[in-house]
Amino acid sequence: MRDFTVNKSQDGLHVVKASQEAFPQLKSSDLFHALKRRDIRIDGKKINKDIAVKTGNVVEIWLPDELFDTAKKVPAKQPEKMYEIVAETKGLLIVNKFQGIAVHSGKSDIDDTLIDQIRNNTKFKDAELCHRIDMNTGGLVLIAKNKAALADCVELFKNDLVTKRYRALVLGEPHAGEPAVGEDGTLYKEVKGFLEKTKAGKVYIHDEKQPGDLDIATKYRILKTFEHVGPDGESVSDLELELVTGRTHQIRAQFAHLGHPVLGDGNYGRNKVNMHFETKDGKKVRYQQLFSCQILFGRIPKNNMHVDVSGKTFKIGPDYNVRLIKGD
Repeated sequence: MRDFTVNKSQDGLHVVKASQEAFPQLKSSDLFHALKRRDIRIDGKKINKDIAVKTGNVVEIWLPDELFDTAKKVPAKQPEKMYEIVAETKGLLIVNKFQGIAVHSGKSDIDDTLIDQIRNNTKFKDAELCHRIDMNTGGLVLIAKNKAALADCVELFKNDLVTKRYRALVLGEPHAGEPAVGEDGTLYKEVKGFLEKTKAGKVYIHDEKQPGDLDIATKYRILKTFEHVGPDGESVSDLELELVTGRTHQIRAQFAHLGHPVLGDGNYGRNKVNMHFETKDGKKVRYQQLFSCQILFGRIPKNNMHVDVSGKTFKIGPDYNVRLIKGD
């Protein structure tokens, strides 16, 4: 345990920020976990929220001594910023998450997540995730600035007023599915199936429903085809995909099941395929070539905080890093 007394320069800071000023090498993830366990006290009172502190408050941090000892010996290392803010509204940050950073720690003890970085690098210390995407998927994520903004955003998802579109590079040229229309009238094909999720977190796709399976549906269209670039002369397709359901690993598992795995996918892809391709600078492909590229909002009621994004679409391009054309 260590403690410190809040000075004038720290007055009004949230307790995590003030604690990091007092002990610069403490990780924000450790401090937030300490809050959840009520292992931080202000003037002897246990707290579980990142509240503001005042001059003269005595803050006790009940973390293992070795964390503080390490902090004294190891110089501070600022984590690499792994996102950029694409847009800001009254209640939301629309951010582009880079590949390789988890959106939150979940059941693991991952350090330096997207939500950690947002809370540490912006004034929105109570920011919350509105939804999740995989660590190795890049692209758009909605961040609520506070609890009230989160509650209103959850209502949007419940009422199907948020549509997410992805881009992906997949092996081959998909033809499965029935004609379908997207939220804005775009023409797609729609593929359906049934998803089984194991306790280990991996998912399997079935053509016939099994006990415990969840329905899944994805709309897609081919934007571009790169011919004869696969290990056995297959084509690669650049897909736009619109989620109808949003299950765990849905796109990756469903298109692998259809015979069109996402390039670079270490879980559902094919090792032979992944090893065949290189990044644009000639290195091994580290990440699945899958990006959240569009978020479309429907007609939002006036009593919802997020009415300012009613009918709007936020869009970025995919940051593919695979060499598909000679000289690329």
